[in-house]
Amino acid sequence: MSDHRPTLHDAVIVGAGPAGLAAALMLGRTHRDVVVLDSGAYRNDPTDAMHNVLGFDGAAPAEFRAAAHRTLAAYETVELRRTTAREIAPLDPADPAGGFVVRTDAGDVAAHRLLLATGVRDELPATPGLDALFGTVAAHCPYCHGHEFSGTPVAILGAGPHSPRVAGLVERIASRVVVLADDADVDPQVRAALDARGVAVRPERVLRLEPLTLPGGHPGARAVLEGGEAEELGGVMVAPALHQSAPFADQLGLDLRDSGCVAVDAMARTSLPGVLAAGDLAHTADFPMPVSSVTAAMAAGQLAAASIDSDLLGLAR
Repeated sequence: MSDHRPTLHDAVIVGAGPAGLAAALMLGRTHRDVVVLDSGAYRNDPTDAMHNVLGFDGAAPAEFRAAAHRTLAAYETVELRRTTAREIAPLDPADPAGGFVVRTDAGDVAAHRLLLATGVRDELPATPGLDALFGTVAAHCPYCHGHEFSGTPVAILGAGPHSPRVAGLVERIASRVVVLADDADVDPQVRAALDARGVAVRPERVLRLEPLTLPGGHPGARAVLEGGEAEELGGVMVAPALHQSAPFADQLGLDLRDSGCVAVDAMARTSLPGVLAAGDLAHTADFPMPVSSVTAAMAAGQLAAASIDSDLLGLAR
């Protein structure tokens, strides 16, 4: 990092998904000088359509971003830079709240306040063929993608502790629900909960998932099972492991929750003064798990922006 003190923007937002873009709009409307860093990589890249977002249900994620960019272009104090952030540090290690500098592929950006909105990375089970189906036939959120599986058989990949709840969420949508245990032991309580819902459990190892077109042209998948009859499915629900998609929480020494997401309070503040986090990468203690949806990310971004604006009121200018 450079030894001289650069000109400081009011805020720099690292990440240009729904959370970062919503935060930029909020700050732009209060005439804050804000820079948004857009790497061009997004968590929802694998999907061809976003859902459960008013006005954009069924739209391509790129369509949503293009509309957001057009909106932000009307605000002179908001600058969108298409570049990738590589490193973040406090301008003064002795005073972390005194501002931050972000090193990017296109040069350094410094600001009084920092908002991390870089999202998370989904680590899928190592089932052959799953990667190619994720975001369309395979999905992690029944609220975001379950309706698209209407009237078809739906599988839950893995008989983990949350599988009975997922089964309950999709049973009104699917023609039937089956759990693919994938040669793993099933906890007796989980098995009892699934039995109570009438959900079949296939114990065999899943050899692979293959793309399939169901009757009526519905896209689907065939689960090929070791030593057993294959399952023809209209949808597969999967629970990815979540990882920070960027190294900045580690670089800044931010506290994480057991979910792997950055710990934030109700106002999106992290454990480091001057740093806020919003969207999929952030997790408040009020929720048992991070809330991963476009609408929730936008709301979190707006809240973080309001927190930044309030915080900046106390700075001497």
